[in-house]
Amino acid sequence: MSASYAALGMPSPGETTLDLARERELLSALRRGDEAAYATLVRLEAPRMLAVARRYSGNEDDAREAVQDAFASAFQALPRFEGAARLSTWLHRIAVNAALAKVRQRAGRSEAAIEDLRPRFSQYGHFLESPAAWQPDVRLESFETRAVVRTAIAQLPESFRDVLVLRDIEGLEVDAVAAQLGLTANAVRIRTHRARQALRTLLDPHFKEGAA
Repeated sequence: MSASYAALGMPSPGETTLDLARERELLSALRRGDEAAYATLVRLEAPRMLAVARRYSGNEDDAREAVQDAFASAFQALPRFEGAARLSTWLHRIAVNAALAKVRQRAGRSEAAIEDLRPRFSQYGHFLESPAAWQPDVRLESFETRAVVRTAIAQLPESFRDVLVLRDIEGLEVDAVAAQLGLTANAVRIRTHRARQALRTLLDPHFKEGAA
């Protein structure tokens, strides 16, 4: 299923607008509370973050609100940002989560518990309910399908959603995801597997054979 995400029109982080040396200087100024640095960060990063939010939310107004929310969250969390990832990468992830929060809000749904979405197995390791077969003509590039997938991803718990987005949508390798999120490679593999199972459960009612 992950190989098809590119067809959904979802973004990769793209090139950063700041080189590493300039980013470090800007980060130091931000931590000093330099208002000019805040203005510079917004001017340089807002266009890229808006492009990201547009693709994840699919709605212009929601995308703009998501970017505002993302900057507010970023500035509040800045003292806890340790610099393990690039500042632009960190902002990108916050923008994605803010956009998906708007998707979830618009759909009137909350995050689902991951264990409630995973398949259940018998004591012998067999599926208690076999996975549904999907319709053969599901068109991942259609607007309607993209909206369904966005809403489903938005319902995943954040810790699993982050891993799924980085691995399957942005195509990062396990070690790169682990470095960004401060996890072990094995934890990334486990969360990715569980997130894929949960996403499949959320998508089954829409795409299984016989669904409208």
